Amino acid sequence: MSIPAISLRNIFYFSLLLVFSLGMFASPTLIAADKGARAESVMTLKPYVEVLDNGLKVILLEDHSAPVISYQTFFRVGSRNERPGITGISHFMEHMMFNGAKKYGPKEFDHVLESHGGYSNAFTSKDMTSYYENFASDALELVIDLDSDRMSSLALDPRYLVSEMSVVKEERRLRTDNSTEGQMYEDLYALAFKAHPYQWPVLGWMSDLNKINRNDCVNYYRTYYAPNNAVLIAVGDFKTSNAMALIHRYYDDIPRGETYEDVRTVEPKQLGERRGVVHMPAEMPALTIGYHGPSVASTDIYALDVLQQILTEGKSSRLYRLLVRNVDIAVSVSSSFTWRLDPDLFIFEIKLKEGASTAEAERLLYAAIDSVAHYGVTEDELTKAKNNLVAGFYRSLQTVGGKARKIGTYEILFGDYRKMFDVQKKYSEVTSDDVKQVVSKYLKPMNRTVITLVPEK
Repeated sequence: MSIPAISLRNIFYFSLLLVFSLGMFASPTLIAADKGARAESVMTLKPYVEVLDNGLKVILLEDHSAPVISYQTFFRVGSRNERPGITGISHFMEHMMFNGAKKYGPKEFDHVLESHGGYSNAFTSKDMTSYYENFASDALELVIDLDSDRMSSLALDPRYLVSEMSVVKEERRLRTDNSTEGQMYEDLYALAFKAHPYQWPVLGWMSDLNKINRNDCVNYYRTYYAPNNAVLIAVGDFKTSNAMALIHRYYDDIPRGETYEDVRTVEPKQLGERRGVVHMPAEMPALTIGYHGPSVASTDIYALDVLQQILTEGKSSRLYRLLVRNVDIAVSVSSSFTWRLDPDLFIFEIKLKEGASTAEAERLLYAAIDSVAHYGVTEDELTKAKNNLVAGFYRSLQTVGGKARKIGTYEILFGDYRKMFDVQKKYSEVTSDDVKQVVSKYLKPMNRTVITLVPEK
């Protein structure tokens, strides 16, 4: 395969994109020194929004701080939309979207984009699939042509179905089958959920990956990759009128897809602690513990974010000081709570020292949780947690790619990207009583699933 010639101009733009992605050309309005200025800066983001006749929602935001554009397409499909027999197909389709359509053949998407100094990637989660390109602003029409081509007429060539499935299965082996962390995380969800589709992994079960065929992919593509199931976001150096004219030219003729029924299943209330054990080659024991939490429809998500910061974020956090520094039983402790369309898990992960007792680690963790439930948290802890959360939110908006991803994520999760304008206010309103309340409501023994890693030499 021949390698395209890269001009000095493209080398310059590619370097600029790399530096810009690291936030070194952050828009000055988004890194204001005080909270009031930051809040005002978010409110000054005034995207242009238009819905095409075929249902494609377009959100455009001009940002002329550098001659680059981030172009992102979010589809309302993830592993929650799958069923037994085709688990992992959402992630597999993410791969196939780079393997040829009507105008641009197999492997041409990245070849053409990169020859113009651009970069592309994608991700699949439980709730959504997103494709994004970062490129020099004069390549906008080319990118619109590339993306509209695969939305309208993906080839799904049988030859590339086989080769790409081999790549996907190898990814599963690397990230789950041969990973203690991946295996524990997968077992946690399989045990914590007995009805809702969050129970299966985004990468899918290997037996399903072995059986997925072209008809499965064609049906999935026709159902979920239609314009009326997508949101297109562009942020960067362009004129809105010119961008919309190009979007109409390339997307208007793509037909709407048939409407589909969203996930019906609601996970039943957990009636008691569930426990699982993983035996794998490892040097040290570990724990992964999940508690059923709320969906993005609940305002409790903000207090849970604050709780996560106080318990495990940084070396001054409560659990790090307790488990790593004081008692010296663990090498690391972390927690996560991901916003989802449906109720998901608040998760703790503890990696213990060789020979350490997992039972003792559990006892210390639950005692720390009970302490918050009874006594709350200090004002200093609250202030620090809120500052960290707000600062992280604004850091994510320092690049054109960060802005586009934030807009798309909020649009998919909340149905309205403008919910991002409320974030700072929501965090500022969280009190110690709110934190106590969410601990008592969600982090209770009957709502808990525990996976223990037993090291095998």
